[in-house]
Amino acid sequence: MIQDLENHCYHNEYQPVPPKGTDCILYFEDRRVLVRLTGDSFSFPAFAEAEKNCPGLYNTYTYLFSIDDTRYYFAPALTPAQAEGCTMEDIILFRNSGPQKNCFALITGYQLFQWYGSRKYCGRCGQPMVPDAVERMMYCPHCKNTEYPKISPAVIVAVRNGNKLLLSKYAGGTARRYALIAGFAEIGETLEETVKREVMEEVGLKVKNIQYYKSQPWSLSSSLLMGFYCDLDGSDAITLDEDELSVAEWFEREDIPYDDYDVSLTREMMIQFKKGLF
Repeated sequence: MIQDLENHCYHNEYQPVPPKGTDCILYFEDRRVLVRLTGDSFSFPAFAEAEKNCPGLYNTYTYLFSIDDTRYYFAPALTPAQAEGCTMEDIILFRNSGPQKNCFALITGYQLFQWYGSRKYCGRCGQPMVPDAVERMMYCPHCKNTEYPKISPAVIVAVRNGNKLLLSKYAGGTARRYALIAGFAEIGETLEETVKREVMEEVGLKVKNIQYYKSQPWSLSSSLLMGFYCDLDGSDAITLDEDELSVAEWFEREDIPYDDYDVSLTREMMIQFKKGLF
């Protein structure tokens, strides 16, 4: 999965120290990121190379996180034209490019980019917010309101029916891959209740034997995904919520249309079932 960095170590402690020349800059515009493409790989501009064309580079920066000994920052003074050899690319390149640690840095940085951009003004009094010097937090000097990065709990649900697994595709958008039932937890419900509700809402089925599998941070939706396997309880007749899904159907274990893992918890759970492990 995207967060499995093997021999690399991700550090999310907030340590706003000045950047070094070898540290990386994450620059985003909407859903595009500034990178240097080299075949099937990509990298981010480093401070040492960017400072030649951007004299004010070190004046303002926002520390994000570290992977091994490399720190990652936002640097507002930098523009794409000042980063030689770099281009603006759709963030979706994390699905098919490498190395994995850069893919993880990309989407984790994108989550923080989205959060900082939505916390410029206080949601309580409307005054400008400022970053805290000690924690990763935005603070309102006027009313003392504090805001921390948003993390939304959500479930991924693999519904089993004997030797069959329920697969679906989302309605609208650009998603064309088969996926599992998924949804966000609502106020006042447990994750197990979320599993039952989402399955009933999206495909009209009852489930039982809910079993937790694994979790995954998924930065594109600022969510923490929690994967569950469960069994069909009763009729297997699907009642499709067409606002949420374009299709939902039962697949025999051997007919699941994927053989390889990718960056997602969804795909891993599908392959685990296909292999007879769940």
